[in-house]
Amino acid sequence: MRSSWLNKLWMIFGPKPPVSWLILSVISVLALITVFGSSSSNAIDSSPRRPASLIYTNYRRIKERVAVDYLELKSVSSGGARQRELGLCGKERENFVPCHNVTANLLSGFEQGEELDRHCQVSKEDERCLVRPPKEYKIPLRWPSGRDIIWSGNVKITKDQFLSSGSMTKRLMLLEENQIAFHSEDGLIFDGVKDYSRQLAEMIGLGSDTELSQAGVRTILDVNCGFGSFGAHLLSLKIMAVCIAAYEATGSQVQLSLERGLPAMIGNFIARQLPYPSLSYDMIHCAQCGIIWDEKDGKFLIEVDRVLKPGGYFVLTSPTSKLHGSLREKKRITLNPMEELTQQLCWTLLAQQDETFIWQKTADLECYASRKQHAIRLCKDGDDPQSYYQPLVPCISGTSSKRWIAIQNRSFDSELSPAELEIHGVQPEEFYEDMNFWRSAVDNYWSLLTPLIFSDHPKRPGDEDPLPPYNMIRNVMDMSSNYGGLNAALLEEKKSVWVMNVVPARASNALPLILDRGFAGVMHDWCEPFPTYPRTYDMLHANGLLSQFISERCSMIDLFLEMDRILRPEGWVIFSDTVATIEIARTLATQVRWDARIIDLQNGSDQRLLICQKPFLKK
Repeated sequence: MRSSWLNKLWMIFGPKPPVSWLILSVISVLALITVFGSSSSNAIDSSPRRPASLIYTNYRRIKERVAVDYLELKSVSSGGARQRELGLCGKERENFVPCHNVTANLLSGFEQGEELDRHCQVSKEDERCLVRPPKEYKIPLRWPSGRDIIWSGNVKITKDQFLSSGSMTKRLMLLEENQIAFHSEDGLIFDGVKDYSRQLAEMIGLGSDTELSQAGVRTILDVNCGFGSFGAHLLSLKIMAVCIAAYEATGSQVQLSLERGLPAMIGNFIARQLPYPSLSYDMIHCAQCGIIWDEKDGKFLIEVDRVLKPGGYFVLTSPTSKLHGSLREKKRITLNPMEELTQQLCWTLLAQQDETFIWQKTADLECYASRKQHAIRLCKDGDDPQSYYQPLVPCISGTSSKRWIAIQNRSFDSELSPAELEIHGVQPEEFYEDMNFWRSAVDNYWSLLTPLIFSDHPKRPGDEDPLPPYNMIRNVMDMSSNYGGLNAALLEEKKSVWVMNVVPARASNALPLILDRGFAGVMHDWCEPFPTYPRTYDMLHANGLLSQFISERCSMIDLFLEMDRILRPEGWVIFSDTVATIEIARTLATQVRWDARIIDLQNGSDQRLLICQKPFLKK
């Protein structure tokens, strides 16, 4: 957005002003920077001194405003025309999820469930447009109210689908025409989610579910999670539960969970590995998830074993309503193949109660040597590559990893011990330096998340903008996470957020470290769309990602379009990068219709921040 005085000059001289006037303007701008910079610094010095860590303060000073307008003048003098804003997509793409075009997948020959899988090479879109929100869309309620009540117009589920959904009506309650409420005791599993959680803890041998984290269970992968009620309860116990479910055109489990502010992403057990490294989760939970685990020669269960940590748990709950014949006969038919597979995987059946079974993965490597002949083989080093949607493997992974440590012997908090850091090849000094950096950065980031930054309303030098409330944002994505420092700092500051820590596929792979800290994380190639629904994140953060992206094979405008797709209206984007890269990003932000401001860090470096906010486009 141009300043008012720049608009007037633009009208007088037209889109390409005379060169002599531009030279005079540049000289005047530089003089203004000097004058206002001097007076501004004097004004600041006369006010109470602030901590040195507040390096982003006073970002609305006149000096910066002049500098920003100077960048616009420079782009005009070079003869570059301003980029046109991109148009809006049609109504049919309001809930558009790239790479999941079922019709195109079928036409390409994918079948037996693979048509529901992710195929980016099949469904590549040529049209560049902004995915608009539905007409009935409303800004989500703030956490924790938004956990229990969502706007029905924000998710793709009609009233008729809602009323005819069978078991869903037992879990959901329609308060009004435009709201869906989730019961705290929603009957998800028989006697309620709290009773169910307590039952699982007792089956493991604990007194209550409050002891789960002490027993090493800090992260849970919830397969086909319903609408996230189990995960919502676990978050109250400070356990990170991530929902994965296949793409669904309507009534999506992932979309509903994210709308509630609960961690979730599209993923499935069909033909390829999940985008997680080996030994990622402490527990994998399947309650009425509909997967036949012994199909495809047990490859689905082998994939569970791959991402499960040593000493971790696999929980399987079968629906009573789907049993055929006597209960005893059904158990015998179902569990014989499972018993054989779990024995080959060195799992122990800890407990069985009603229709719930809990197995524990061995932490003893000697178990694999003592198995019967013709058991599932161990993967060789070359059989266990970096897991980014690789084909499912028929072998047991992770047994040669330095991370083969029982969950009961791991750190209970996110600050890993020096010995654990050494396993990941990270020096403690480097790790703690990274933590201190993000502690300072988060303090300053938060002060920038206010609409006043885009206001032209004047204020006195040295005045502080009011800080946003602690629960202003909920779903955060760190698009280029290093060690999860942003995640840790936000939690230390008691912000009501969870963070999806994304490790770019071509970056140094710190995802195992992030997961070992108890955080949500995933590997992703940013040349492809992210596996989520539109409008599912409140804030996106990219530190250095754009500089890396410039050398990639794909277009940066496609990255901005994807960010716009997954960002909710009135959501925020924070870029941190070099001056040259930030200037490019500011132009692209204009094309996707974001409000944007460049923030000078004022620390002598060539790094700048670009703070953007997505508008609520209602037409």
